[in-house]
Amino acid sequence: MSPHSDSATGHRQHRTGGEDGTASTGAHRPAVRWALAGLSLFVLLSSLGTGIAHVGLPTLAQVFSASFPEVQWVVLAYLLAVTALVVGAGRLGDLVGRRRLLLAGISLFTAASVLCAAAPTLWLLVGARAAQGVGAAVMMALTMAFVGETVPKERTGSAMGLLGTMSAVGTALGPSLGGALLAGFGWRALFLINVPLGIVAFLLSHRRLPADRREPGGDRARFDHLGTLLLALTLAAYALAMTLGGGRFGALDTALLVAAACGVALFVRVESRAASPLVRGALVRDPVIGPGLASSALVSTVMMATLVVGPFYLSRTLGLGAAPVGFVLSVGPLVAATTGVPAGRLADRFGARRTTLLGLLTMTAGATALSLIPASLGVLGYVAPLAVVTAGYAVFQTANNTAVMADVGPERRGVVSGMLGLSRNLGLVTGASVMGAVFTHASASADIASAPAGAVATGMRFTFLVASALILVALAAVAVVGRAVPPSDA
Repeated sequence: MSPHSDSATGHRQHRTGGEDGTASTGAHRPAVRWALAGLSLFVLLSSLGTGIAHVGLPTLAQVFSASFPEVQWVVLAYLLAVTALVVGAGRLGDLVGRRRLLLAGISLFTAASVLCAAAPTLWLLVGARAAQGVGAAVMMALTMAFVGETVPKERTGSAMGLLGTMSAVGTALGPSLGGALLAGFGWRALFLINVPLGIVAFLLSHRRLPADRREPGGDRARFDHLGTLLLALTLAAYALAMTLGGGRFGALDTALLVAAACGVALFVRVESRAASPLVRGALVRDPVIGPGLASSALVSTVMMATLVVGPFYLSRTLGLGAAPVGFVLSVGPLVAATTGVPAGRLADRFGARRTTLLGLLTMTAGATALSLIPASLGVLGYVAPLAVVTAGYAVFQTANNTAVMADVGPERRGVVSGMLGLSRNLGLVTGASVMGAVFTHASASADIASAPAGAVATGMRFTFLVASALILVALAAVAVVGRAVPPSDA
């Protein structure tokens, strides 16, 4: 069993949200539904904040008379803040109270959205986006942690599936909603749309989320300021190295990677000596949590390949225009959105580990098919295996999150939830750079935007062959865990 299982048992009353563990009874179901509605809005807003700004970059470049590398910081500032702070935000929630911090996070996110819309200069907009990212880091870190506080354990998978669905909806909605707002109301509407949603999320959470509980007596752990700062700087250096060069590593990118590697070594040393470390070594070595985090990062790396490779294959090899390419690319998030809740029910019924394996096997089949398809099959030949990959990802993510969070004690739920968010973010950041570099190399073209159709098709197939290998590594890790840990969730 997981070392946290006794803690989970001891806090069953706290998990279910009722004094006698009866959150699943009819009297408590409406409260649970409203709490989940609030948590779903947090996930929707944080994922929407990632994708909606991309579509406005060309307009922002014109409005502020800025270069494209300069306006990219509108996206990078948000991404860096989320990546650097999500684990620290989770740990802070464990210490000061998750409800209190979550309400502060949505307040900051909403206020920063207003500042983004009112920004008179580009760099004030970038600063407001960074503040928005801080609020989003809190929201990402604490939403999954609250599932254990509001939902009975037997329905955890369904709740995780709902949150996964809302994340996919936000991702799918970002470009299309952003385009509509941009065309109808201008660039400021890209940020103002968050304000009414943020207010609703605040009100729902203020009324429906359980109050923070403090243990009577005893010493409360101290927040690890040095460890948090080191981790934030290390993650920021890595994220910058992966994004600034666009897959082409120059002197600056290499220096940032070296700094990130040194930061990891220093962080491990500091944490081993800290009285109350941000991340305990035993947590990472846990036979469920460690492989769960690693497989989440690997699978997210693969999913980013679909966004990196897809537009070039569809436009250069299949000859689609901009509008059809956008429509085809929306298939993935839409499949994920419709698969999340059923995936959660599968995890509840058959066990999280079995469902995780099913998701990874499905992804492997889809990625392998993408590595073999001939261009003569056209759009359907690409969309069908893409849908399989995305459905597998939705099943994996829901089940893996359920497995990782299942037996974590209340005092560590925030930091583990933050680590799950971090693993996904790191996978997406790595995938954008590394899988893009693999695609470019396999296409044997200096400029992929003008590469011949056949070269792009070759690059696509090789990239998904590498993706299949990465999924198999994740599959092996989960399979080993399945043999090492008794199937208590089956």
